[in-house]
Amino acid sequence: MKIGVLGTGAVGSTVGTKLIQLGHSVKMGSRTAANEKAADWVLKNGSHASQGTFADAAAFGEIVFNCTHGMASLDALTLAGAKNLNNKILVDIANALDFSKGMPPSLSVCNTDSLGEQIQRAFPDVQVVKTLNTVNCILMVKPELVANGDHDLFISGNDAGAKKKVTEILKEWFGWKSVIDLGDITTARATEMLLPLWIVLMGKYQSPNFNFKVVK
Repeated sequence: MKIGVLGTGAVGSTVGTKLIQLGHSVKMGSRTAANEKAADWVLKNGSHASQGTFADAAAFGEIVFNCTHGMASLDALTLAGAKNLNNKILVDIANALDFSKGMPPSLSVCNTDSLGEQIQRAFPDVQVVKTLNTVNCILMVKPELVANGDHDLFISGNDAGAKKKVTEILKEWFGWKSVIDLGDITTARATEMLLPLWIVLMGKYQSPNFNFKVVK
């Protein structure tokens, strides 16, 4: 499958590398076609890896992963272009964390809205699926590193078919055992608002390698 990854940071490179290891072709997108981080990632990942602008990656991908910084996601997706994203699944991993006042960051959107909803409103013909935003990028593709994979991932989105496809990707490609469908895209508010707790726990444990498990 051809997959577009928007963003050149740790999340984009980790997800992109995993997808290539699974045999997919991945184009990493950034603001400029000659981004140095993207070029380094391509060099490390061989012939199935390529780079370009956000628009190039969005046009290339049959599915697109939004791995950009949450505060810049809407701008990045605007550069990617609605025509390149329409009628495709957009897996939104971003969190709208505001670091402008230092650590710990605050949420730039919360309570009555979410980044996932903002993206869905801005791109109504895109099938936005929010997931993977509650775990460290290493655990995104290697959930077995914690408790032998016995922990939970959440998913939100308006399109049932898109959520089904993304759930298959999470389970069959990335190895997640438990994916909890929270409902429509408004439920992304809940998972995005887990981030302040996640940051506190990371400080307490001095490690990002942990996750949540729902016990009934």
